[in-house]
Amino acid sequence: MTIADLDPSRFLARLHARRLGRNFMYRPSCASTNDEVAACALAGCAEGLLIVAGEQTGGRGRRGRAWHSPADENLYFSLLLRPALPAHLAAPVTLLAGAALAVALAHLAFTPQLKWPNDVLLDTPLGPRKVAGILTEMASEAGRVRHIVLGVGINVNTVEFPEHLASLATSLGLVRGQRVDRGEVVAAFIDAFEPIYDDFVAHGPSAALAEWHRFAKLGKVGWVDRDGGQCEGIAQGVDASGALLVKIASGDVVFLHAGEVNWLPRSA
Repeated sequence: MTIADLDPSRFLARLHARRLGRNFMYRPSCASTNDEVAACALAGCAEGLLIVAGEQTGGRGRRGRAWHSPADENLYFSLLLRPALPAHLAAPVTLLAGAALAVALAHLAFTPQLKWPNDVLLDTPLGPRKVAGILTEMASEAGRVRHIVLGVGINVNTVEFPEHLASLATSLGLVRGQRVDRGEVVAAFIDAFEPIYDDFVAHGPSAALAEWHRFAKLGKVGWVDRDGGQCEGIAQGVDASGALLVKIASGDVVFLHAGEVNWLPRSA
């Protein structure tokens, strides 16, 4: 099976990052790249391991949802991180990754938007559609991060989606009107993520969250599904912990650490 745009030597030749992604592994097929990287993490692999799959048979997103992972069309990859941080400070990593992916896609002449906590959207003639999602899974010990598996799924060259996704999803190729080089996309992401991540570990999340806000879809009336019901209001931004700040009808601002944002059809 040819992997062409994901050939390791070709990928490494275009990668500018110093550490992350330099240990690159390609899997023609696997159940989940997150599971593959987690197993390598437990075996002692160093930070920066990147595993990319041609397809996933058990790919997953947030809340245990299946991730549509057809063969040889899209990007399914996971990156091993070992930040020297207390576990309670690691939550913003998902937002960091979203910011880096938005920077990378903008560099490739797309116009991404970020929807808290882990979705990347692109405009289409029928409105914003999801093009990528991020799933981070952490292991900790004695209150400190042991490792984080950062999983990213990007719809790159899919042209037809299952019925239940057709009104929600798009791909880079559909938006551009031609096939997109997957290796170029993942290299652009790693190159954008490494400096954001290094700054986060050294100085905290403020710089990365400023990038996230630059691309964020904010200021619209919506609701957040969360444990205990729905919270309706206007998304104002995120704080240093990664929580979404929502201004509700009373004028108070509530801090949401988990949930899923849904936009109402009217504007704020």
